Amino acid sequence: MGGIQHRMVNVNGITMHVAEKGQGQVILFLHGFPELWYTWRHQILALSSLGYHTVAPDLRGYGDTEAPSSITSYSCMHIVGDLIALIDSLGVEQVFLVAHDWGAIIGWYLCLFRPDRVKAFVCLSVPFVPRKPKMKPLESMRLFFGEDYYICRFQEPGKIEAEIARFGTSEVLKKIISGHKPGPLCLPKDNAFGINPDNPVTLPSWFSEEDLSYYADKFNKKGFTGALNYYRAFDLNWELTAPWTDVQVKAPVKYIVGDLDSVYTTPGMKEYVQSGGFKRDVPLLDEVVVMEGVGHFINQERAEEINSHIYDFIKNF
Repeated sequence: MGGIQHRMVNVNGITMHVAEKGQGQVILFLHGFPELWYTWRHQILALSSLGYHTVAPDLRGYGDTEAPSSITSYSCMHIVGDLIALIDSLGVEQVFLVAHDWGAIIGWYLCLFRPDRVKAFVCLSVPFVPRKPKMKPLESMRLFFGEDYYICRFQEPGKIEAEIARFGTSEVLKKIISGHKPGPLCLPKDNAFGINPDNPVTLPSWFSEEDLSYYADKFNKKGFTGALNYYRAFDLNWELTAPWTDVQVKAPVKYIVGDLDSVYTTPGMKEYVQSGGFKRDVPLLDEVVVMEGVGHFINQERAEEINSHIYDFIKNF
């Protein structure tokens, strides 16, 4: 695909698959759920042509990267540890960071734990969420959004995996990627993903059958457990990050989100981003861009605009 190179790297005790292209300053791309390095295909081609070394791993548990079996192997410390080892292997001190969804959550942890390794951060979809010391995340989510909230539904090992198997990987991925439902995202007990064979989902114009096939092949081989274990480590991350309570993120940040994104439309999120809370916690927040009529998978849905937003920000450093 357009000269993208693939290799395996040993990081932090696991083998990680990395896609890369170009030479120059490193841009490290971090994907979310349920995705792969492949989500960044448009950005890899565009930014490498502008003189950057673009690097997009499959994160721990995904794609061709190793997937340890225990939930505790998916803490923020493990994932950030993987990324620091990857950055070290590239022979650079600092990277530009571009991240989406779970990748964005990990990106915020990377900025918190090792700000010395991040030149600037272009964050898509998920803003920084400060640690609340008085209540664990899952308790808080159940309280505000109920047991059907998707993160709560992902907690029991094997259960959501069985629901995915019932409908088939391709159908579930198609439903998730095409979704424009406002948050909070809830999954009913009887049919978590709302799949109806009599009402088939049409893929959006920006995601082809070939794209779907690539995702489905990788998830059929790897399974979803590694990817879901990130959600199952939410409370563990809360425990591990107690020393960082009330610590500000000190990296320069540009935040981009679609106004139809289920994260942005979850109660409280828009207010946090727009009313000064986000800027208080991330004092070097340079710009907030809200793109109209765009859903969650913004880097694919509006690839060219996102490419321009990334370049326009990082060229300043």
